[in-house]
Amino acid sequence: MLRFVVGPGAEIVFDVLATLPGRGLWLSADEKVVEQAIKRGAFARAAKTSVKLPPDLCSRIETTLRSRLTELLGLARRSGNAISGFEKAREWLVSGKAGLIVQAADGSPEERARFVGGSTIPVVTASSAAALGKLFGRDHTVHVAIAGGKLARMIEIEAARLAGVAGSATSGQ
Repeated sequence: MLRFVVGPGAEIVFDVLATLPGRGLWLSADEKVVEQAIKRGAFARAAKTSVKLPPDLCSRIETTLRSRLTELLGLARRSGNAISGFEKAREWLVSGKAGLIVQAADGSPEERARFVGGSTIPVVTASSAAALGKLFGRDHTVHVAIAGGKLARMIEIEAARLAGVAGSATSGQ
């Protein structure tokens, strides 16, 4: 779900953390739902007042979610709850330490499938190998293992919201 609030100047603001004050206006994390809400004036009806919609609302939502996902992955790395690289991430997967696998969207589908190898741990694909690599101080990274826990769950949720808004299947098992 995506939460919006009416901000200063009666402008609709995307509340990525769902913590801004005010009555929340909720939509499914789906690009078609957001587009329909804009076309049909659903924001004004839900807010029960006239509101201003930024012309680039959809791209703002996607950019904000990408940034949030990057922040969470960086936090996981800095806290020692994430490891990158095929061998190290595979060790976490096999040992049961991994609670989530993040893979680069532009990685080889065969290699990504071979890495997971029948595991039941949730897998999300997010960003490019270059973007993941930048987070881990490498040229590129395809496989990242996240330790189980709250942070892994937050990353999984944000990846699913981004997949819905971006209109791509970036989350799966």
